[in-house]
Amino acid sequence: MTEKKLIIFTDGVAVPNPGAAGYGVVIQDETGAPVDSFADTIGFGTNNQAEYRGVIAALEKAVSLGAERVDVRADSELVVRQVLGRYKVKNAKLLPLYQQVKQLQSKFKEFSIKHIPREQNKEADKLAGQALK
Repeated sequence: MTEKKLIIFTDGVAVPNPGAAGYGVVIQDETGAPVDSFADTIGFGTNNQAEYRGVIAALEKAVSLGAERVDVRADSELVVRQVLGRYKVKNAKLLPLYQQVKQLQSKFKEFSIKHIPREQNKEADKLAGQALK
């Protein structure tokens, strides 16, 4: 039996920054077929807080879907590099969000996260914008 793998696209937005904030998530199976997509608001926050909250919500959903391997793709260079350990988390408001991502990451047999250009993240970006409307 193969392990269940999900490909996850996330995006966060704050208008203005900081301001009203939300995120969008698109989940696909490893063939690219849609599994789920959703968006939500986080209230007042920064774009980086919204980006992290999107990753957290996506990983929680992946756990509930029984995923064993996840490949997260986000257009937030800061969040991706912090999760990979390339950047330190200096912002006190981001630290608990980072810690939550790391705790969720441990629930998967395989976890990867990579930075993608915004043009490759249009669906999650659109959902994040819709969350604020």
